[in-house]
Amino acid sequence: MFATPSTFVIVPVFVVGGVVAALVLALATRGARGTVVALLDLYRRVRLAWLGLSGRTEASESERRVVSGAAWAEWCDTLKAAGATMTASGCPTDPFDQAEGYRYLTRLVRASLENYLECNDPHAPVLVSLANGMRDAPVKLGADNPDNLYLNANLDPRETYRLVGLRGSVNYLGLGIQEGTYGGPGGLRTVDYKEAGSDEFDIAEDGAMDLVLSAEPPASGDTRNWLRLPGGDATRAMLIVRQTFRDRATEAPATLRIERTSGPHRPSALTAAQLEDALRTSGMFVAGASMMFARWAKGFQQHTNLLPLFDQATSDAAGGDPKIRYYHSYWKLGPDEALVITVTPPPCQHWNFQLNNHWMESLDYRYFQVHVNIQSAHVDPADGSVRVVVAHRDPRDVIPAGLAYDWIDTCAHNQGQMLWRWVRVAPEWDTASGRLPEPRCRVVKFAELGATLGEVRAALAAR
Repeated sequence: MFATPSTFVIVPVFVVGGVVAALVLALATRGARGTVVALLDLYRRVRLAWLGLSGRTEASESERRVVSGAAWAEWCDTLKAAGATMTASGCPTDPFDQAEGYRYLTRLVRASLENYLECNDPHAPVLVSLANGMRDAPVKLGADNPDNLYLNANLDPRETYRLVGLRGSVNYLGLGIQEGTYGGPGGLRTVDYKEAGSDEFDIAEDGAMDLVLSAEPPASGDTRNWLRLPGGDATRAMLIVRQTFRDRATEAPATLRIERTSGPHRPSALTAAQLEDALRTSGMFVAGASMMFARWAKGFQQHTNLLPLFDQATSDAAGGDPKIRYYHSYWKLGPDEALVITVTPPPCQHWNFQLNNHWMESLDYRYFQVHVNIQSAHVDPADGSVRVVVAHRDPRDVIPAGLAYDWIDTCAHNQGQMLWRWVRVAPEWDTASGRLPEPRCRVVKFAELGATLGEVRAALAAR
């Protein structure tokens, strides 16, 4: 996704009441990460001391709160407070965008319950997709990548697991271990990461894969097919599977399953504490994710219809792939306008451009042409450049034959977020050398597209 949601400032709501929930959300939107974590730790210590004095435990307190309905009520209060995102500064208030915004919140609710409640048992982990636009019921967030399929499984570092399956033909496959969990204070820290095709682990001739996941190296001493889980006092970890397609229609994704080997692979009985924790994390995932990306979208409006390079440190801190250079921005077009983006791609493993709505959800790439990538793009054979045309309708009638371009459909939207990615750029072309090309943007009248693209091509040829 993107910048993935690994460092959301997610603050558990421990008291009933929309006022307190709204106050917590306000802290989250300001990015007061250190303050929030310190307050959480202080609360935890005070709460444990109070429970001890009253002769209760965290487990018994969770049982009381579940039985009384307090845990459920607080989850509902948090979801209600999350609706503040819809009226945050910079958010469009027209009925169309608002309807998509509230649908977005319901998608986050679905995804969070699936990830934190239904599929959150490390004794019987399963691979699930937190954001997936290819599902019949899509879930999208954080400028989710139309070329990517992300899978994750929640693990216990004190256990041992086995990951088996087939490599498939997807262009890129990466396997990572991160400490922590989505929605938890502190986010996720990468512990280990290996890429298929880079000779970092063995794949059989028939594509079969078999890896061990554990805190300690395998007894055999073979560490090639080993993914290291965090050690020490760590109690939560996550397996991340990243897959990037150049052509979903012809490439087969990896088919993988994970199984617990340090004990029976079967779920444990649900406890009141686990339910309360799942509801708390779910609610604040919905609130924190939506508010954070609303803040991002507002910031991108400062350079509407341009594509400047996104700050790499910010991207890395938000869980973005450090090998990707992101160009986050905002777009806004009138009914008779089009956005023309021109660039000559550098040598890289992959690149793409996508159009999103205001809430940073990718538009529906299952049915509409809302993104273009290294394989699907129409490249000008004369100079290797590409031209992307963002417009409300197909421009084929106003662009002369022979001009290479790719139309991106706005799908009835007038504004939203947009993103260009360079993935694993050749080192000599990366940002350190100052040679990384920045996409050039120009807003023109729809009827003038043919003349504009002709001018652009002539200017490039004259260089």
